Order: sequence, then structure tokens, then C-alpha cells
Amino acid sequence: MNSLRLNVSPYSSFMHETKVDLGNGIELHVEMGGEIGNPTILLVMGLGAQLLYWPDFFCKSLIDQGFRVIRFDNRDIGLSSKVRHQGERLNTLKLMGRFALGLENQGAPYNLYDMADDVALLIDKLELEQVDVIGASMGGMIAQILAARYPDKVRKLALLFTSNNQPFLPPPFPKQLFSLVGKPASNDEEGIINHSLKLFKVIGSPGYLNEMEAVQTARKLYQRSYHPAGVLQQFLAILCTGSLLQLDKQIKQDTLVVHGARDRLLPPSHGKAVAKAIPGAKFELIEGMGHDIPPHFIPHLSELFADHFKS
Repeated sequence: MNSLRLNVSPYSSFMHETKVDLGNGIELHVEMGGEIGNPTILLVMGLGAQLLYWPDFFCKSLIDQGFRVIRFDNRDIGLSSKVRHQGERLNTLKLMGRFALGLENQGAPYNLYDMADDVALLIDKLELEQVDVIGASMGGMIAQILAARYPDKVRKLALLFTSNNQPFLPPPFPKQLFSLVGKPASNDEEGIINHSLKLFKVIGSPGYLNEMEAVQTARKLYQRSYHPAGVLQQFLAILCTGSLLQLDKQIKQDTLVVHGARDRLLPPSHGKAVAKAIPGAKFELIEGMGHDIPPHFIPHLSELFADHFKS
């Protein structure tokens, strides 16, 4: 940890950024904030989502409640290492069909087990003994694997709008899914920003989108990094990982599962399935919330998580 060069984050004055070489060919871009020595919360983000998808206000709320907070770009996204795929092109629709039926898929450059290994290595490289983990969406899937496979590294677990991908759960609404993995109408900055804005509208909490803020966020994300190939590869990683149901049954950590009642990408039954599978897990449904973290819900969410980790 001491050998890492920390610079103030260009995005948030209370966060510091650094690069961490995991030693497995992957380098992760990491931001951390809060007092050294405070209990650490590691935030694991979802599909195609850079670390800035953890809102500053959310991070600051946790820091103010006495935590050290770490957020990072997963492999293949943001400022972390990109993975070049050498193999044949995969038929995504075919993989999706098999995935929905609970059949095994292969052929992705990496899967969620590899991404969980990245996080375990990150915990080691930052010389952290044990951390509390919040995983959102695909990040929640990674967090489930991490908690089950590295029980000594994860103290308590919190999962936000995620799934264990067990077969026969209701599929994402098509509009929501295709806005996430679909292509923008044009590939210039404005086309891509409009595409992001549409995505925010389609998967977000209905009635809570501040359009001006959303455009600024989309532009900030685009200018920081734009790597659609990575988004597809992360999607393939999910499809080639399959159900986490058996793994969930091995999770020993205290677990809180939180889901938005208005989530159309992963309907609430996904979160309920996770909470049912993990022994003793608690489930919280948030009325009005979709598949995002709008400012309106942050005081409530950060309090739920802080209480869970402090209890």
C-alpha cells in the first residue's frame, strides 16, 4: 500500500486515485477516500459501468459515517486494463437462450470467477485484511463469488439490484436489456451521449432523472473512457458464468440484499432469489427505485448499508 502513488481524483476532491498492478496481467484503476484505519467498504460496480457510477454523494455519505471507501474500474472498462479477445466470435443470442434455460456456456475471454479473482488480488495488493463489500448488478454477482470463495477476505456482504442468475427467473425487459448492450445510432460524441442518456432513462428510477445532470454525467463518462468491446465481453462473462445458486448456499457472511421495486433490468424477484439462497440474508425492497442510484435514495441507501456493516 505504501508504495502506491496516490493523486487527488480529478472527479472528487475527497477521493485519491491510483493504479494497482494485480500481477495477473491486469491493472485496475482505483479510487479511495476516508480515514486510513477506518473499516473499509469495497464497492464493486456492474456491467460496462465505470467507477463513477458509484455517485460521489453515495461515497461521501459512507465516508461521513466512519468508513474508508474504495471504488474501482473492473477489467475491460474505464481506465483499467482492456482484454484483447483472440478466439472466435460468439453468438450472443444463442448464449442468452442457453443461459436463460440454465445450460452451460463457454468461450468467453474470461468469466465472473476471473473478475472475482481480480477483486481478491486487489484486496491483497492494498494490504487490507478484511473488507465489507457492496456489489451492484453484475458487481453483486462478482461479490457473491468473492464472499463464497474468499470467506477470509469479506467480513460482511451487501448486494444491490443483483441476481444469482438461477434458471427461469423472469428475464430483463427487452427494452432495458437492449438499451444496455445495444449500439448507439452514431459513433460521434453526441450520438454516444444520447445513447447513454436513453440508457439512464430506460433503466433508471422513473421520475428521478435530472436531464441536465444526466447529460453532464454521460459526457464525463465518455470523455474518461469509451470502450464498447469491454461492455460486450463483460456481458459474455455473465453468460459464461451461469447460475450462482449453489455458491450462494455456501455464503456464511451476514448479507443484506437491496432491490428497487421499479427495476426493469433485473426485476425484484432476482434480488429475492439471492436473499432466499444465501443463509440468513435480509431483503429490503425500495419503493420507486429502478436500476440506478439517484440522489433521492442515497441517504436511505447509505444508512441501510452503514447500519448493516455496523450491526
